Amino acid sequence: MSRFFILSLLASLTLISKKKTNFVFFLVDDMGMMDLGTYGSTFHETPNIDQLAKTGMKFNYGYAACPVCSPTRASIMTGRHPVRVDITDWIPGSSNNKKNKLLHPEDRDNLALKEVTIAEELKSHGYQTFFAGKWHLGNEGHWPTDQGFDINIGGHHRGSPPGGYYAPWNNPALEAKKKDEYLTERLTEESTRFLEKRNQDKPFLLYLSYYNIHTPIQAYRKHIDHYQKKAEKFSGTTPTEQEHLGQTRMRQDNPALASMVAAVDDSVGTLLAKLNELGLSNDTVVIFFSDNGGLSTKPKTGPGSNSPLRAGKGWLYEGGVREPTIIRAPGVTQAGSVSNQPMVSMDFFATMLELAGLPLRPNLHMDGRSLLPELKGKKGKPRPLYWHYPHYHGSTWKPGASIREGDWKLIKFYDQEKVELYNLKKDPSEKKDLAKKNSAKSKELENKLLAWQKQMNAKLPKPNPNYKN
Repeated sequence: MSRFFILSLLASLTLISKKKTNFVFFLVDDMGMMDLGTYGSTFHETPNIDQLAKTGMKFNYGYAACPVCSPTRASIMTGRHPVRVDITDWIPGSSNNKKNKLLHPEDRDNLALKEVTIAEELKSHGYQTFFAGKWHLGNEGHWPTDQGFDINIGGHHRGSPPGGYYAPWNNPALEAKKKDEYLTERLTEESTRFLEKRNQDKPFLLYLSYYNIHTPIQAYRKHIDHYQKKAEKFSGTTPTEQEHLGQTRMRQDNPALASMVAAVDDSVGTLLAKLNELGLSNDTVVIFFSDNGGLSTKPKTGPGSNSPLRAGKGWLYEGGVREPTIIRAPGVTQAGSVSNQPMVSMDFFATMLELAGLPLRPNLHMDGRSLLPELKGKKGKPRPLYWHYPHYHGSTWKPGASIREGDWKLIKFYDQEKVELYNLKKDPSEKKDLAKKNSAKSKELENKLLAWQKQMNAKLPKPNPNYKN
């Protein structure tokens, strides 16, 4: 046997042994950090997601780039800030109201095709790319298969199922097989089928983007009885708290919403079991995230609660942007590890490239950075985080922007012409506004926020000439 043959054989065996990294990305809609057992919920029960956290790393300060869905989804796909891709509101967003003090800026109603998505980048390196569920990044011509995904199951322009969660869903990208078929069950079924039928010679990205737990709040029948019995144990009416012009739900006690959370947990459990069954767990990075906080604040309260975090979807308080964030990277993350370093949704792009052993593309994912140091238990480079939400929202939020640097967080309210300052370490519920007491820190952060907005050419709200006080 020749030396050349032996060397070639060893090289081949090395290539075979070094399997490329696969990715399963779970993205939940409208799920706040406090909706999971692993983050402290006692009303919701999420054993499968909790187990995922026990086998990977949980981030206590995982942030969405925006308190509403489409901008955050775009930031995950591109590694770029919503301001940079010009999607700063949900698509298509609310029209300007002539009664409002300000006119919010117009933004894009789709993710531009020139943007390079994580699916396109992985596909260029030989990955199979599969998408199932909620897309909400533009109409036909801007669907998942136009943005790097080989397969699209159910992703279209709408942000919630037009026909509800039980078939018929009126979904142009997914036809029901039977009457009353539950949407999440079907998306899970299609995802497991992809794992079974995929090209085994190629790595894959499976991106399961749930419509749950977005409105309409419809009970998942398999679990509703259990949660109704749990809810009966509460005494008195659900406590609420005034939030500017809205009301915030302060207790998790909604059986229908809890059953929808349970549907997500069932689905996660099914997919993780399938990875084990197919011998893929050791070669697959699993990521779990949400696009914005739970809907808790509305004119007459929302269906969920993010307490003790303040407010919820639509708001730049912690309840609107803090998300459940779990990453399990075999051979990288230590089981049951926890990171207290802030991260943001733009970070996933660079993180996935580095975990896949692929070159970083800083010209693409320029607003995010790889979380590999944190995943290895080290400290990542500190940086400020910025939010820009210059729109009115049905949660009663009014245009504003925000910055977090270290333990400090400043929120600028354009409509009210004021700022608020909080120390998140001492005051995680954002109850003690320190803007007047610590005017120097307030001014420092406001100036940094303004400088960042100028650098990014961020669109700002303008005075409404028809406004009458």
